[in-house]
Amino acid sequence: MASVTSTYARAFADVVFDQHLDPAKTLQEAQSLAQLAASSLELREVWEAPSIPAEQKRALLDAIVARTGFSRPVRNFVAVLMDHRRTKFLDPIVKEFEQELNRRMGFVEAQITSARELGGTERSALEAQIAKLTGHKVRARYAQDGSILGGAIVKVGSTIYDGSVRGQLERIREAISS
Repeated sequence: MASVTSTYARAFADVVFDQHLDPAKTLQEAQSLAQLAASSLELREVWEAPSIPAEQKRALLDAIVARTGFSRPVRNFVAVLMDHRRTKFLDPIVKEFEQELNRRMGFVEAQITSARELGGTERSALEAQIAKLTGHKVRARYAQDGSILGGAIVKVGSTIYDGSVRGQLERIREAISS
């Protein structure tokens, strides 16, 4: 599945940059359409049913596009997935598409978990530190977890920076036990 998602995501990112589309708007539309499909079992069943002709599937897609105002490139992207019977991969493809856009625009995604809600200045300072550390602009997603007691845990790709109180206590415990 990884090759399927990355192939379609890269191809759609190529379209976005070749046609000078707004990456943020295109991503938002693709995410909205993927969310619509994920929330509607009937829609997924129609799009994935081999017994339903492609023209009828595209007509349904066109009705959705007309109602929501999604752009032609997003419509065409989903139509290609329909034609190649890949609509069941729509959500993972859109997630991979987001990562591909971020890579091409020089962003890294950071998942930041803190014990409490961080204020605007704290978020900005933390994002600046991550940008300095990684050498890339940062797109941060925040979460809260009271069990870390204090500090923050930052995940960038597969790298985890644990500055939590819980993590520090674990390291102290390990040092004492060894």
